[in-house]
Amino acid sequence: MDQPILIPQTNTEAPVKRKAIIIGAGPAGLTAAYELLKRTDIIPVILEKSGDIGGISKTINYKGNRMDIGGHRFFSKSDRVMNWWLNILPAQDTGNDQFTISYQNKSRQVAPGESITSHDSDKVMLVRERLSRIYFLRKFFTYPIQLSLDTLRKLGVGTTISILVSYLQAQASPRKPENSLEDFMINRFGKTLYNLFFKDYTEKVWGVPCNEIPAEWGAQRIKGVSIRKAIQHAVQSAVKKKKSKDISQKDTETSLIEQFLYPKLGPGQLWEEVARQVQEMGGTILMHHDVISVNAQDGKVISIEAFNKNDLQTVELKGDYFFSTMPVKELIASLEADVPQNVKEVAAGLQYRDFITVGILLKNLSEQDKRSGKWKPLQLKDTWIYIQEKDVKVGRLQLFNNWSPYLVKDPNTAWVGMEFFCNETDDFWKMPDEKIAALAIRELQKIGLANAGDVLDSTVLRVEKTYPAYFGAYERFDEVKQYVNTFPNLFLVGRNGMHKYNNADHSMLTAMVSVDNIIAGETGKDNIWSINTEQEYHEEKTEKTGQTA
Repeated sequence: MDQPILIPQTNTEAPVKRKAIIIGAGPAGLTAAYELLKRTDIIPVILEKSGDIGGISKTINYKGNRMDIGGHRFFSKSDRVMNWWLNILPAQDTGNDQFTISYQNKSRQVAPGESITSHDSDKVMLVRERLSRIYFLRKFFTYPIQLSLDTLRKLGVGTTISILVSYLQAQASPRKPENSLEDFMINRFGKTLYNLFFKDYTEKVWGVPCNEIPAEWGAQRIKGVSIRKAIQHAVQSAVKKKKSKDISQKDTETSLIEQFLYPKLGPGQLWEEVARQVQEMGGTILMHHDVISVNAQDGKVISIEAFNKNDLQTVELKGDYFFSTMPVKELIASLEADVPQNVKEVAAGLQYRDFITVGILLKNLSEQDKRSGKWKPLQLKDTWIYIQEKDVKVGRLQLFNNWSPYLVKDPNTAWVGMEFFCNETDDFWKMPDEKIAALAIRELQKIGLANAGDVLDSTVLRVEKTYPAYFGAYERFDEVKQYVNTFPNLFLVGRNGMHKYNNADHSMLTAMVSVDNIIAGETGKDNIWSINTEQEYHEEKTEKTGQTA
């Protein structure tokens, strides 16, 4: 269904253009600017504190080798988002006249190359195969874990029996109430499988015990995945030898998606194209502008002050509407208003998890022959590899060659991203780049996936506040939400903007719905906050009985 468009009033006198000031040039901020320009007469001005477009969806170019920060698969169960992406970057021409993207009872034909960015062979979406595996006990397991014959063989008969018994116990006597992430996972997988494949990795990611993380995190990030569905998916995969051409795969849980779209030159390519179009349509993007003050008066936000790190000047930008993707913690701290003390306390206590990626360029990946001890080339088709091993700090590997071969300058080399989860207060974060890179190289050899002698180059990238945490002061987050909702012209959107572990498509939807509300004159924000929680946007599709299509 087409979205409503706000038609500007026509007067004999030229009306004063309304403005929207947008904090952040990531997916949510750029989507808001694009939607405003396409559907209203409101002119957006984006303030971006860094020199990069795309937020955590940016692509870093290191000597011709591109890095995707955290990995971004382009699939969504929202028709609106899928259409939006393909309007910016079309699907690559594979020789077929068209292919079908279908979900629920809707389908659409996509003709490769049909978009507003035609005539540029690089501005395309590739269709990529997903393969993510768990690396545990120096062996590969399917991700998410499946009780296949291969898995059972690698774990052994005793462990397999223990998994099944503990799962049946959890089903017969689930933990109630389900307060923590530990409760959530044990209820769905049983205690044995939880201890084997979930506990240590999750604590490596978040740096706190699973029994201190609310169950809400699991409900949002591990939606619908369970032993029952893992077995069902394994059986279906074995029976269905012919692969589906359904890219959106709306009936498939997030963790089981097997195909996805991916910009040829990485996710940042799409957002750089959006930024180009925003500016072409009359929007403004101010880079290296750090917000220092959000000014409010009479219950509304009236302006934002930002520090230009290039010319060391402070500018004040007045507007009619304001969108914030900056961390809620920083927004409340910079808000010049009579902020209640409890709101200040909760916002100040919000926690985040930071992230370091070490890019390692190798002649090739390799494994050590158990008999001769010699290293031999290793071919892996994975996009992500989850490192469950306790004896290393690295949490996940990205094999950039497999995301897109165009991310790698020399296709005869292996370009690997080693991901470390940490806090910016940790000693590890503060280590010099060369020491972090050396540790990463040692660990890559230690787990048996590369020979340190094959390393050609390396680089270290730090990303702050990558993951908003669901512990600490988060349990009182509603107090902050209720307060910021009192400002009718202030819209919190995106992952950090809402302190909500959204994927990129959910972040985009929060911006789209905010623009919907402006057009409709809707001042309530419930429909924005409900994205990625209510069924329409929730990636777990609730099974309904007794209904016909």
